[in-house]
Amino acid sequence: MPWGELALLALALSAAGAVAGILAGLFGVGGGAILVPVLYQLFQFIGVPEEVRMHLSVGTSLAIIIPTSIRSFRSHLARKAVDMDVLKAWAAPVIIGVIIGAAFAVQASALVLKIVFAIVAAFNALKLLMGREDWRLGKKLPGRVGMTGYGFGIGILSALMGIGGGVFGNMILTLYGRPIHRAVATSAGLGVLISIPGMIGYVYGGWDKMALLPPISLGYVSLIGVLLVAPLSVLVAPIGVRLAHGFSKRTLEIAFGCFLLAVAVRFGLSLAGY
Repeated sequence: MPWGELALLALALSAAGAVAGILAGLFGVGGGAILVPVLYQLFQFIGVPEEVRMHLSVGTSLAIIIPTSIRSFRSHLARKAVDMDVLKAWAAPVIIGVIIGAAFAVQASALVLKIVFAIVAAFNALKLLMGREDWRLGKKLPGRVGMTGYGFGIGILSALMGIGGGVFGNMILTLYGRPIHRAVATSAGLGVLISIPGMIGYVYGGWDKMALLPPISLGYVSLIGVLLVAPLSVLVAPIGVRLAHGFSKRTLEIAFGCFLLAVAVRFGLSLAGY
């Protein structure tokens, strides 16, 4: 590979790591929506076969999210902004959902899930940007059955898409009237619940594909990709936390709405073949 392309990839990975870290702190998301396409491009440049390229991108993204989410969650927790009752209600179903999602991921196409994700993200983006407080699923969070169902859904979708679950967590919590700052802080904890079992599932799922994968990989997790991106992502995560708690409620809603809209557009373009 030409040195110019290598330098461009290194710059892209550094930028992706920095953006993912700031997003993790700012919106309680893992940054997978940024990491997956950048990693996919990296693996394409180095000649990873297409049949395993997307799985490798998703698995590596989940591995990178582990330290980033832990740093972000601890920073929000120190500010006493996390709703631990919500996390406790979601913990078991989210983890089980991740295991199921990772098991399906090595076989299934995420086409339909991308469509659903793009539609839901765009809907919530419009709600936040328009300031529509009346767009609600309810006045309070559902009971045990409903929360369990949401937890399963968050875990499965996050494992299939290589994201930390914060986008889904934020959408659900704000649609039930939880304050945006509380939703962001609580959603940061989802990345911890999702990324660890998700990474393990992708390591196991790709173990029989090692001949197709780049050097220094554990199943569908590229350790080189993790080492290049994770340190900077972890370093800047607290910056995002400080930004989140420094913004007004409306400013944070607008910022998160713009982020969701960008994610929806990105998934829409991927469906169109771009």
